[in-house]
Amino acid sequence: MSANQSNQSNQNYLEPVAGMTGAVKRYRLMAILAGVMSLLLWFVDLPVTYLLDNQSWKEAVAWIPFVHGWVYAVYVLTALQFASKAKWPVLKMLGLILAGTLPVASLVTERKVVSQYS
Repeated sequence: MSANQSNQSNQNYLEPVAGMTGAVKRYRLMAILAGVMSLLLWFVDLPVTYLLDNQSWKEAVAWIPFVHGWVYAVYVLTALQFASKAKWPVLKMLGLILAGTLPVASLVTERKVVSQYS
């Protein structure tokens, strides 16, 4: 493969693909939800559960890990769908999926995806 072909194939996944508005909207929604749920998990549920000795507060935030798990699972599916439609390489796709594991990373990647594909 020549240098020109390699450069051209690297550029293909950087260019927006036509007909991706639905995938971008779905990814955007799930990235924001996953980011909010991750923030709630890290900065509300975990401190209340492990640092505070208040049973009623623990019961009040017990729903957060459950909802976070389901939201993250749907986030992974929408990230896979978006990345495959965008024809991203596997490593970039994995980066998008892993962005949902950190509290703010999914929100940052959502902004980058929307600015590039909208």
